Amino acid sequence: MGLLQQVELALQQKTVLQCQALRKSYQEGPKPLVVLDGVDFTIRSGERVAIVGASGAGKSTLLNMLGGLDTPTSGDVMIAGQAIASMSEKQRGQLRNRYLGFVYQFHHLLGEFTALENVAMPLLIRGESAAAINPVASDILAKVGLADRLQHKPAELSGGERQRVAIARALVTQPQCVLLDEPTGNLDHHTAESIHALMKTLNEQLGTCFIIVTHDLSLAEQMDRKLSLIDGRLVET
Repeated sequence: MGLLQQVELALQQKTVLQCQALRKSYQEGPKPLVVLDGVDFTIRSGERVAIVGASGAGKSTLLNMLGGLDTPTSGDVMIAGQAIASMSEKQRGQLRNRYLGFVYQFHHLLGEFTALENVAMPLLIRGESAAAINPVASDILAKVGLADRLQHKPAELSGGERQRVAIARALVTQPQCVLLDEPTGNLDHHTAESIHALMKTLNEQLGTCFIIVTHDLSLAEQMDRKLSLIDGRLVET
């Protein structure tokens, strides 16, 4: 059985992502700086989880390791039961492209491309044809309320619209889980509330689970679970 087939089988059992005894430290001077100290975490299909904590507590570091973008000092991260530390970089890239989506505080859209082209990019990287990609990208942009902005470039969009494009880009591959790092951190209150409502609607419609790192306590309170990162450990609140 191939890797992706094993992942599909595990997903049928509803466990999307988990980590066990995850530790991350940096050597600074005579003593290591411990950022994560034995983190255990599991998210199941359709869950929405917020991770909160003080600035510098290691929230973004944790999110990057959950997404396979950084490596732990010890412990492991598993996507649908598959330990990603033992995978090749190519295998990790395939898993990220197929099963995970990413949304950052700064949208990281490509300024020279339209909203449609930005959203289609993950499918293009996967090797799918433009003819097959564009209808899918158009549909997900419509779901985030941007059906009339397909040909607009990022400079022609508002901050909230750009973040909606970033969310659409994360969802276009129909991932099992989307990792979001301060997704409303640069938005005004009204726009942030609309993004909160959008994520809830997409969760209900698509069954996608969300892991959100945020300082926005109003957003955290709307999630199914809220976890606090304190002294390198996750505490459920």
